[in-house]
Amino acid sequence: MAVPGDPPNGTPDGIGEGDDEFRSDEFRSVVFDEDFVRAARLQEYSAQERMGEHARAVRSRSIWSSGGSASRASTPGRGARQGMLLVLLIATAFAAAVYMGLRNPYVPPPGGPAQPLASTVVPLAPAAAVPGGRPADLYATSPAADYRVGAAGITLPAVRRTHHFTDSQVVTALSIAKDYLVQSSLDPDVLAGTASRPVRVLLDPDQLAQFDRSMSTPLGDGRHAATGWLVRFDQGTAVLADSRVRVSGTLAFEEVAPDVLEVITDHTFVYAVRPATGAPAAADGASLFTVRRELKLRFDREDLAARRAELATSYVMAGPQDCSADPAGAFRPVLAGAGPTTVGPAASDPYASGHPRRTAGLCGVLAQPAAPTTGPVSPAP
Repeated sequence: MAVPGDPPNGTPDGIGEGDDEFRSDEFRSVVFDEDFVRAARLQEYSAQERMGEHARAVRSRSIWSSGGSASRASTPGRGARQGMLLVLLIATAFAAAVYMGLRNPYVPPPGGPAQPLASTVVPLAPAAAVPGGRPADLYATSPAADYRVGAAGITLPAVRRTHHFTDSQVVTALSIAKDYLVQSSLDPDVLAGTASRPVRVLLDPDQLAQFDRSMSTPLGDGRHAATGWLVRFDQGTAVLADSRVRVSGTLAFEEVAPDVLEVITDHTFVYAVRPATGAPAAADGASLFTVRRELKLRFDREDLAARRAELATSYVMAGPQDCSADPAGAFRPVLAGAGPTTVGPAASDPYASGHPRRTAGLCGVLAQPAAPTTGPVSPAP
């Protein structure tokens, strides 16, 4: 009796006699179905492929092969596809890590709006009659004898990077601070009170409304003094007798927050002035007017890119002036030959309506000029 798998006409003579031992029941239960064949690591070449010269009988399946058509119910290549996906995910994560490592350091977002300027302006009253003379002679016998002229007196410090700001960003902040000092303390039109735009264009937009109000309606309230922002003279009182203003001082910088760089300026400006009214002043009718400005300017990265500054604080001492004169709008120098007319500041009425002068009572005495020394002179403390 024939068994499953025997040829239809039986086994040919002389063949298979010794194969009966392999026809045991142990192997009769093995069924080589289609899925088993497709999952095999070896695959037989097709007849056409075997016709080639030196063709091999079988080839190995790739581990990335899906192992069969999509129409099969089973998916023997699923593990290989999952392995490929895992490798792709690892490669993507590695590429992202390399990219983040090569990027510039994290840049914090820009800070909030700029805070209003807080300013203090203190007039310095003369202790005696103000000396007069030619501007060159007055400078030569004053502590400003060795001061430089104009912007040359505003020198930048040695530059180094901070934790979150590069060397170039520090240089930019210092150069903007110098520009602000030049425009607000040395520009002839600003000093004459006929222009304010050279200063305005250097300010943070959040401070422009405060600046405009300070220029149009100055007040000694610690917020809206025009002389807190810039130097200007009352054109009915005095004008420049010499455009070569003497300057000396320092600039310093520090990082006060990851996104804020601060520049501190401390400079003394010495102006030669003469009376604004009447006939042209005589050759010896000039006098010196000294302004000490201590400013604190802040910069975020947006300010540095736009070349502008936030003026945070301003402390100004200026004289000789009369203590009774309000210096918020403009400086009114006590000119050559004149002396103080009041001993102290103007009286303050706490019952008066309107905006009180917050700096009322702040008035100093201008020290008598000392003879110049042989070396450079630092600004008076």
